[in-house]
Amino acid sequence: MAARWCLWCVSATVAVALLVCGVPSASAQRKKEMVLSEKVSQLMEWTNKRPVIRMNGDKFRRLVKAPPRNYSVIVMFTALQLHRQCVVCKQADEEFQILANSWRYSSAFTNRIFFAMVDFDEGSDVFQMLNMNSAPTFINFPAKGKPKRGDTYELQVRGFSAEQIARWIADRTDVNIRVIRPPNYAGPLMLGLLLAIIGGLVYLRRSNMEFLFNKTGWAFAALNYIHGSSQAQFVAETHIVLLFNGGVTLGMVLLCEAATSDMDIGKRKIMCVAGIGLVVLFFSWMLSIFRSKYHGYPYSFLMS
Repeated sequence: MAARWCLWCVSATVAVALLVCGVPSASAQRKKEMVLSEKVSQLMEWTNKRPVIRMNGDKFRRLVKAPPRNYSVIVMFTALQLHRQCVVCKQADEEFQILANSWRYSSAFTNRIFFAMVDFDEGSDVFQMLNMNSAPTFINFPAKGKPKRGDTYELQVRGFSAEQIARWIADRTDVNIRVIRPPNYAGPLMLGLLLAIIGGLVYLRRSNMEFLFNKTGWAFAALNYIHGSSQAQFVAETHIVLLFNGGVTLGMVLLCEAATSDMDIGKRKIMCVAGIGLVVLFFSWMLSIFRSKYHGYPYSFLMS
């Protein structure tokens, strides 16, 4: 009888303990969900105002380091203040902003991933906490667990273009971001300004434009661009040679870009053909000038 009584007491004690422990567990779960919901809501509100959230030490510890968290945060650690004289930080920040804006205004935008920035002058304690002594640095803080080795972006290897960072993010989070760059109107504006200036000058000289139709003058100028001796050189000849060297250089740059770029194969083929054409054309012209100045030079190349 005593043994049964002891067994009953033990069973009752265990049941009461489980019941008592179960109530705080459910309460803690609800509290955890509330905290997570508040954090996500806060991050979404900030992201709607600015795609890259600026964080100090308190925000970083509360929203990035502290659990619970069901979202990833891509953090750029940088030093943008002028007295830091970090030119690379400025360039990397521009690419990071382009990437964050591309994600914020994408149709696939969700609360799975956020972009944040910690400036050294606003969060030096974060740099000390992470034992970080260089900038810029990109780290992915995953939704679960601590960052692994691959969650630190290899800036020296990959560069800091928005497209490269987007590929790294896709590898670490399975979130694909299509980078959309803002249009650059500087080139068309400068071309339009140049054409307007030329058109204005022509308009002002419209009553005296015989020089444009003077065949003798054009022929004389064309014949005197290149000096016939290797002992002298015209000013115009210097500019022509400079232009030809620039054409060859541009062709080589296009060939290098075609070989290393991640663009689609069609664009790379166009770049390759254009690069070969520029190198062949301008190098042939340079060789022609060289042969005309150094008489008896035995070698030629296509047009030379």
